[in-house]
Amino acid sequence: MEGGAGARIREGDCAVLKRDEVFKAVSVLRRRKIIFEKQWFYLDNAIGHIYGTTFEVTSGGNLQPKQEVEETTTETKEAGTDNRNIVDDGKSQKLTHDDIKALKDKGIKGQEIVQQLIENSTTFRDKTEFAQDKYIKKKKKKYEAVITIVKPSTRILSTMYYAREPGKINHLRYDTLAQMLTLGNIHAGNKMIVMETCAGLVLGAVMERMGGYGSIIQMYPGGGPVRAATSCFGFPKPFFDNLHEFPLSKVQSLLSGTFSTETLPADPEENALVEEESNGLSEEKQTSLQETEEEPAPEAPMEINPTEEQDTMDINAEDGEFKENKEKENKENVREKQIKQWERRKKLKEAAALLREKNADGLIVASKFHPTPLLLSLLEFVAPSRPFVVYCQYKEPLLECYTKLRERGGVINLKLSETWLRNYQVLPDRSHPKLTMSGGGGYLLSGITVVLEKDKCDSSNSEALKMEEPSSKRCKLQDLPC
Repeated sequence: MEGGAGARIREGDCAVLKRDEVFKAVSVLRRRKIIFEKQWFYLDNAIGHIYGTTFEVTSGGNLQPKQEVEETTTETKEAGTDNRNIVDDGKSQKLTHDDIKALKDKGIKGQEIVQQLIENSTTFRDKTEFAQDKYIKKKKKKYEAVITIVKPSTRILSTMYYAREPGKINHLRYDTLAQMLTLGNIHAGNKMIVMETCAGLVLGAVMERMGGYGSIIQMYPGGGPVRAATSCFGFPKPFFDNLHEFPLSKVQSLLSGTFSTETLPADPEENALVEEESNGLSEEKQTSLQETEEEPAPEAPMEINPTEEQDTMDINAEDGEFKENKEKENKENVREKQIKQWERRKKLKEAAALLREKNADGLIVASKFHPTPLLLSLLEFVAPSRPFVVYCQYKEPLLECYTKLRERGGVINLKLSETWLRNYQVLPDRSHPKLTMSGGGGYLLSGITVVLEKDKCDSSNSEALKMEEPSSKRCKLQDLPC
């Protein structure tokens, strides 16, 4: 994949802006105004720099690489022993809001503003060393207009979506997504089936893990697949060559054998030519009708000015050119639509051929729909001894799915798990779990497919029911006379 270590920012790339723990995905374009964390700027000066560079927003919305300033202070910091005598009455800061605004208008950088705030604070020296660091960090976040441009990845984009719009990805947390990729055994050269309604985030994660090698069949509901998050990854074009799509509405017809591609046109040019001929005939009829309508009725002779006659001739010529251009545009639009439709049907035919082989190397399901009917139908396309993973925000649908799979058979090593995550603050002498943490990251149902013997399916089900019955009940049923 393009853009390893030392990759540089280019125009047209997909990049992610980072400020502290806040992310935003943008396209790198010249003279395009970007608004991020109450700051507006242009990305023109960022083009050509290495990903991971930290920039400072200057006057006029321009970006300049931030220079690392080494603190060469030989004096020991003055700090208090505790904060018990500090009273937050709002009078400890000598600089007023107007003074700070005046400093900003003069073009003074955020670092210098923070330094002046420290110098004009009457309680700063009385605070403990930890409280001083916390104060400086808080003021830097407020007054320093600093952003970092990073290259998009699965972790960054999943963190961004989970923080900004968790509903769009069904509250799928990044650690849960990582477990899905591991349990699904995603690697280069695989043939994967992906069914997701997470704005294309799971699809992008699978594509990143496979690195452009292998094939992916995306199952989608509705009129077409949603790939908003997939486009944020910035994959090169070869990555999409082996990406196929197939509608969920056609799955049952494919399984039953009624799905056919006989209605597909053999060549888009044939239909286009037919359309052009029919359009030509209709145009001829229209022109003939217009000519008959435009024929003037016999009227009394009138005096005609030569200048007026010339003006009417010019207007008629312009109208004729306008009509011709419009007709050409309509023909081109019709032809483009037919070519796109033909290409889409061709891709549908290729995806159906791949699914008919029924030798997929894995199945990933992460959707807002009930997982049981989806999984039972899509498992038919997965080869034996291959993993499958199902994500759901709630456990009850997965419990029903677990029960159905146990009754059906054909799977082993079924596991229903919940991922748990806690973030830690790691600092000298004050490492501890963070006070705020995620309540839940969803549930995963994973397993491995095996060969399902249909002849023994009914007998095994009846035996399983007998084994589930208590011994006392079996004895009573056996003692009953026939």
